[in-house]
Amino acid sequence: MLDMIIRGGRVVTGQRVAEMDVAVQGEKIVAVTEPGVLGAEAARVIDASGKVVVPGGIEPHAHVATPVPQLWTGVPGVETQSPEAASRAAAFGGTTTMVDFARPLHGAMPLEAVEQRVQRFAGHSYIDFAFHCVFNGVSPPDHIAQIRELISSGVASMKVWTITRPGDPPNPATDDGHLWAVMDQVARHGGIVAVHGEDQAITDYMTEKLRREGRDQAHNIHLAHNNLSEEVTFNKTVRMARSTGAGVYFVHVTAREGVEAIMHGRADGLPIYGEVLHHFLCFTSEDYLKPEGNLYHTNPGLKFADDRDALWRETIRGGISTVATDEYTTHKASKLEGKTIDTIQGGHNGIETRFIITYSEGVSKGRISLQRFVELTSSNAARLLGMYPQKGALAAGSDADIVLVDPDVRKTIALSDLHADSDYSIWEGWQVQGWPVTTILRGSVVVEDGKLLGSPQHGRFLKRKISSEVLARPAA
Repeated sequence: MLDMIIRGGRVVTGQRVAEMDVAVQGEKIVAVTEPGVLGAEAARVIDASGKVVVPGGIEPHAHVATPVPQLWTGVPGVETQSPEAASRAAAFGGTTTMVDFARPLHGAMPLEAVEQRVQRFAGHSYIDFAFHCVFNGVSPPDHIAQIRELISSGVASMKVWTITRPGDPPNPATDDGHLWAVMDQVARHGGIVAVHGEDQAITDYMTEKLRREGRDQAHNIHLAHNNLSEEVTFNKTVRMARSTGAGVYFVHVTAREGVEAIMHGRADGLPIYGEVLHHFLCFTSEDYLKPEGNLYHTNPGLKFADDRDALWRETIRGGISTVATDEYTTHKASKLEGKTIDTIQGGHNGIETRFIITYSEGVSKGRISLQRFVELTSSNAARLLGMYPQKGALAAGSDADIVLVDPDVRKTIALSDLHADSDYSIWEGWQVQGWPVTTILRGSVVVEDGKLLGSPQHGRFLKRKISSEVLARPAA
């Protein structure tokens, strides 16, 4: 007898969207069939009539249990929300896997940093998790030499920042030479490089210029962390990708020029991919001028309406591969503390709303198909980061990570709808259509009808291996 049948829903697979039944045995999907083929024998039958059935969401970019610089918060010892809180919010929002970061600190080697993060999350996550390993600043040769072992042990993605902000000493910028060294090793051993791409010299110059002119207020951060900074760094990184053969995943693309750099690289057949944050599709730098405009800021920062339009265009067409959050949850007082470009705090609590907003703004408003929605919120991240088809697919043999969406739910988001460890949301008051009502992780129901049924003991560390197709040419 089967453990579970999900019956009567509109099921979204890579091949089609149709009314089908999904069979689950243990932690795996064992069949996706025409209606009625499976019979009635199962320990549990879920009636999905009127619902859309999709793979569990994958958050490719989260910063959980991460120290927040005192310069941004005004007080020492602040961390972003815990794995338990973040994963709980994620599960309510239809996300069943998140990829966070392992940053070598206090003399730790990269492999040690990964193990430290695994231990921090183990037993404290309602959903599955993985890590990008951070290579920042002047990574010593013995760190870079561990890239081969990281990739072979299942840590398939490395993260670099090409910029640092004041007050963020654990995050020194990676110079061009060390960026090349990381990309070279990643290319040799079959990984991918996630790049936060801004030009340090341009942002430093513009910050100082605005300070001299008395215009360095927080709401002008987009003038320092500007379009040119993204354009220069993205194009340079694409050139390095051409030289080294590395696959590149540009995180939180903000500018039209960044989108164009990605498109040029992809047109040349390079494995270049871009990520957009869901709030970058809905807000612009004009929102910084609101009374609590700091709340909208996530680094590098919101740009102009033309940039938002360019992001939407390629989110629809396929030039942008994933929708992410850059999850970095603190509290309202902390977010409002910074008054200048140097002190405004990035990040917000978005891991729960990513899936919801993408569905509402994309599918419900007719911008994207259900299959494109699945690509953006799940399957492309699974492919690019080495989890597919274990994750990101409704297919026999895949993990039974399944979400039921009620497409007819209409609501105005209230803070009380959300489950993060925070006291604000930039989405409060936002009207949506479509809401995840059931979240299943590896065959176990985690959230159902607004109730948390899962356990923080259930989430597991994922080892990843990226396919050669993803690293050879644009594949998602």
